Amino acid sequence: MDAFWWAVLTACIWGIVPILEKLGLAKIEPFTALFYRSFGVLLGIILLGLFVVKPEQMKAVDLRSVALLIVAGFLASVVAQVTFYHALKIGPVSRVVPISGTYPLIAFFLGVLIFREAVTPAKLMGVLLVVSGIWLLR
Repeated sequence: MDAFWWAVLTACIWGIVPILEKLGLAKIEPFTALFYRSFGVLLGIILLGLFVVKPEQMKAVDLRSVALLIVAGFLASVVAQVTFYHALKIGPVSRVVPISGTYPLIAFFLGVLIFREAVTPAKLMGVLLVVSGIWLLR
């Protein structure tokens, strides 16, 4: 499967998950919800450790890469998830998810600034469409 189809599969999964989360948040607070959601992450880590990641692969990783990935995991799986749950608990899923899902726009700008990635007409059109969508949903 090429990158496009992996991305489509990711979008489908990420499209289903907020519906489950909105339903799950109906009777509990965001911090409590994140606590229970983290059990799913723990299950995933256990399965990865048992069946996918080889010990020699783990030993070969440099400390800087490990640190960056741990910080990224904490920011995405704890900090951003809490802010997302607060928004999802009080707002409509049809509005919260598209707005919070505009992180590719931020990643685009950071990719251009940090990695000197190319700015193409197609990418600019995508940025304009994302910005237009945010403006329409606000």
